[in-house]
Amino acid sequence: MPLLALRVEVPAEVAEALSDALLEEGAQSVSIEALDDPETVLSAIFAGNADPGRALERALAHCNARAAGYSVRGIEDADWVRRSEAQFAPVRVGHLWVGASWHVPPADCACVHLDPGLAFGTGSHASTRLVLGCLDRVVRGGERVLDYGCGSGILAIAAVRLGAATADAVDNDPIALDVTRDNARANGIELRAFLPEALPRGRYDLVVANILARPLIELAPRLAGHAEQGAAIALSGLLTAQAEEVMSAYAAMFDMGVTAREDDWVLLSGVRR
Repeated sequence: MPLLALRVEVPAEVAEALSDALLEEGAQSVSIEALDDPETVLSAIFAGNADPGRALERALAHCNARAAGYSVRGIEDADWVRRSEAQFAPVRVGHLWVGASWHVPPADCACVHLDPGLAFGTGSHASTRLVLGCLDRVVRGGERVLDYGCGSGILAIAAVRLGAATADAVDNDPIALDVTRDNARANGIELRAFLPEALPRGRYDLVVANILARPLIELAPRLAGHAEQGAAIALSGLLTAQAEEVMSAYAAMFDMGVTAREDDWVLLSGVRR
């Protein structure tokens, strides 16, 4: 079935947040063009049976943004694959390297191979790179890791590559769980992937979540309940202006603060009391 390509112009200051919101609304891939111009073009790929217009409406409402108009056209799967291969470049974050199956990694790194696909997370987005950098700093070996909102599974896989003993992945999208399992197998990694309601009771030494600000706020009690006393936590997917509200949701349970920034994206990290 042909895929659907949504094209929309939006103000540059909301482009990154709208990109994330479109992924939350079912986009398989989102690319941003002309980010430095006043009007930025977003191109989002949807399944052939999706409703890109409705997804855009919900994403704009989530970001409190407006768009003058949009267009939708059909494209063949092969066209999307070729374009993804041309645009996807490897990413190096500390000791971690993330690249596609057709890229050759350097020898001096922890390597994660991920092909662009049906779930968010290839290392190309600033919010993902912020958490990868945190993993590179805090994983020392033997940790039990929880990746909540796993998308492609990139964070769970990277944690195991860096020496974590186990990694569990959670997402509310069954497709993302299938993608995570497939990516783990492709990297020779063993991990467990669950829907939120199926995650067994248990506590972890490190909890990571790269989603959006509102879900992070709502998930604070649940993520705290899965964190051992003294466990590390890393939260991303939020903008500088959202950091205080998210931190306040975790303040009673964690000592945390803004520990890294990239462009207007921030990383919150800290320790469970």
